[in-house]
Amino acid sequence: MIRQLTESRPVELEPDATRVRFRHRQPTGPAPASAPAAGSHRAQWADAAKGVCIILVVLWHVVVKDYLQIDWHIGVPVPGLWGTLGEQFLPLRMPLFFTISGVFAANAALRPWRVVARSRIAGFLYLYAVWLLIHTVVLAAAPELPTDRATSALGLLEQLTITPSNLWYLYALALYFTIAKLARRLPRALVLVPAAALSAVAAAGLLDTPGNRAGLYQNLVFFLAGLYLRPQIQRWAATASRRRLLLTSGGYVLALAAMAVAGAQQWFGVWPAVSVVAVIFGITAAARLSLWSALSRPLARLGRITLPIYVIHMPVLALLHRLLLVPVSGLGGSVQGLIVLGYPILLSGLVIGLSLAVHRGLLAVRAGWLFALPGTRRVEAAG
Repeated sequence: MIRQLTESRPVELEPDATRVRFRHRQPTGPAPASAPAAGSHRAQWADAAKGVCIILVVLWHVVVKDYLQIDWHIGVPVPGLWGTLGEQFLPLRMPLFFTISGVFAANAALRPWRVVARSRIAGFLYLYAVWLLIHTVVLAAAPELPTDRATSALGLLEQLTITPSNLWYLYALALYFTIAKLARRLPRALVLVPAAALSAVAAAGLLDTPGNRAGLYQNLVFFLAGLYLRPQIQRWAATASRRRLLLTSGGYVLALAAMAVAGAQQWFGVWPAVSVVAVIFGITAAARLSLWSALSRPLARLGRITLPIYVIHMPVLALLHRLLLVPVSGLGGSVQGLIVLGYPILLSGLVIGLSLAVHRGLLAVRAGWLFALPGTRRVEAAG
């Protein structure tokens, strides 16, 4: 992915901006069963899923970093319910995001080292470093926001190198691409099994995971699964049925309930297993959702511009938190009762809208270098 932005074509966040429906070079003869036809719902499901994932990312940050910090004095546990609801999507949100990123990365990972090293690895590290500096400056103006931030030169160096910040997704993609290239000639099981073991070890708390290292360790297996199992994932999405949606959604609910009742979140292998169930459900749900164009099209459009939302939303949320925390906490119980239920949804929508507005403004003043490594061009086609 991330190549030079143009004002008319917003960038997207996955590592290969190729979407199977954009100018895909068709082979002669019949297309393989796993290759989605141009414009088919099999392409739109992945964009729609990414759109849902970025909404869940923003919503979770709004709930944890702003909503639950407000002094609600309404006498009903609505804020706690929002927190509990957000936790139910933790096994789904980033594992699904990384799985789709792996699917879109399949072609890019086959390119020569010199191409991958510049367009993917260096590109993501560049974006991570640039936006880490921006976040550090902006978050310093909102110290009330409970989030990881560098408060010293040593802390900044640590975030740049070994303990990624809130922007860890970009850091992870650079690392995952490197691993995928280094392991490209190895049997897939020899790569996936250690990655799954690493995920299980990290989820069980058996590794030191300060900052966002836990997410870094836990999601490699999902990126590699998307990379290696792309044909199978595409076929699964193409054949998704109502019955399968019912079964996978029920399986996800049961897995969440069993994990919660048993207190098994840190049992070895449980969290990755629940995440696998969540990803299977997420792919199935996205594929079925893509049949409802009135809903899937807006989500798919959002899914194609995840990068600006991802990198901009935290500074925007930090400034809004500084602006709203005291006034909302000081409202009377009756007024708070009117807004407590819908507050996270409204603020999430505002954060996403402002993030996209900031993105457009930056492009208008020729600051596209904030969204792409200078000298690179955005990938427009698969291959």
